Amino acid sequence: MNIFNISRTLLILTIAAASVQTRADWFDDFKQQATPRELYTFLYAMPKGGDLHNHLSGAGLSKWWYDLAVDESRNGGYRYYTKVKINNCRAFGSNEFGSSPYRVRLRNIQQSTYDRLDDCEKSEYMPLADLDEEEKLAWYNSIRLDKNYEGRQEFFGRHWQRLNELSANPHLIAELLVKNMQAFGREGLLYLETQSGVLGYKKPDGSDFSPEDVADIYRARLTKDDAKETGVTVRLQQSILRFHPKAVEMLDFVYRFVDKNRDLYVGVNMVGREDNDKGFPLRFLPKLRELRRQIPKVALSIHGGEVDEPNAHVRDTLLLGAERIGHGVNLISDPDTMLLMRNGPYLVEINLISNLLLEYVQDYAQHPFPEYLRFGIPVALSTDDRGMWDSNMTDEYLVAVKEFNVSWDELVSMGRNSLQHGFMDADTRQRLLVEYDRRIESFAKRFKRRGVKSLAKVKPVSYSFTCKRYKICLPSGE
Repeated sequence: MNIFNISRTLLILTIAAASVQTRADWFDDFKQQATPRELYTFLYAMPKGGDLHNHLSGAGLSKWWYDLAVDESRNGGYRYYTKVKINNCRAFGSNEFGSSPYRVRLRNIQQSTYDRLDDCEKSEYMPLADLDEEEKLAWYNSIRLDKNYEGRQEFFGRHWQRLNELSANPHLIAELLVKNMQAFGREGLLYLETQSGVLGYKKPDGSDFSPEDVADIYRARLTKDDAKETGVTVRLQQSILRFHPKAVEMLDFVYRFVDKNRDLYVGVNMVGREDNDKGFPLRFLPKLRELRRQIPKVALSIHGGEVDEPNAHVRDTLLLGAERIGHGVNLISDPDTMLLMRNGPYLVEINLISNLLLEYVQDYAQHPFPEYLRFGIPVALSTDDRGMWDSNMTDEYLVAVKEFNVSWDELVSMGRNSLQHGFMDADTRQRLLVEYDRRIESFAKRFKRRGVKSLAKVKPVSYSFTCKRYKICLPSGE
């Protein structure tokens, strides 16, 4: 080979290397140069896969709850009251530790419950629709973590108790589902797998809905044009409260219900505080083995490792048959299970904002997410109870990028993971994966060609989490 050919070969190799570097480095260069708003706008516009860990009753923004609760034309004809004062109408000794504590302000009840109260207790309530602006703001804040001292105890011990009968209205919950679909659609999300059950729902007169009626209300709502126009494919999970005294019997019901309603329901979940030891995973193993002898496979995505202490909950949750682990924060303390999950069929549903606000990590430097991601355990970002964090899916991506320097390839792989590990049928999964690959490739090409100019028409939406933590304060648009 003469010197000309050698020089030519070196030039070709240099150009090829530069091309590879350009392909690999464009997102890193953008992260370093972008303003906070430009980065947020990019992540908002970026196509996303699915949200696999989503509690529908916790995913409603405060304003959505309020607007639907006072609009009888949209909520099924319900009228609501909220508790604005405490007049000590009940004697000392009432149960303040159950699901219906008396001494909790801004607790919501429907008309049929209000009508059964005595005059003293009625005087503690006012129609929800009559709140003034100051009272309305307090009501909004009562179901989201808006103060620095609020955390795990406020969330588990007050938010759900205040929502109370609002979350027992299937028409309202179905509307919340569509509100989420619309917001997620604007963020580029393709798939939502949310937890919303069929038990405990009340008609306006206080009588019970049947589980079948609740499922049909969801089905009917999802067929309407405004739901279909979001472009978001939805499937539901049935969940049980893991430490409930009758949790095993509830598991039997929800497992069988999912089997009979596979068009809409694709899995079973176990929720609730793991630091309540009555919900330990192996409590459910005999029942699950019994059910698997009788019923074709029902997918399981179970909360595991959302706890402070090192323990074997993630391993035990896999033994139950779970294919996905919700949270998995303390998986880092179980190296044998980490090795089992590495490059395997299991996925960890990562909830970065939830884990910080509920104090399972005190700071993002403590979060094991980057270890799982880069160790080879499949992971996907999800929003958990986003309405109560006042956040969205883009915020989860922003945390991942700013706190852990996540690369473009890692962002794309997490998006694909969220679809590959969704519990939808195989044809739907393949369709969504093809659509995701098409969208993400088109988005990257367009951005590499035009830069931030390609985002000129994007109108990003953000909420208080991002404003408080990262000083990115944009209109909520809600």
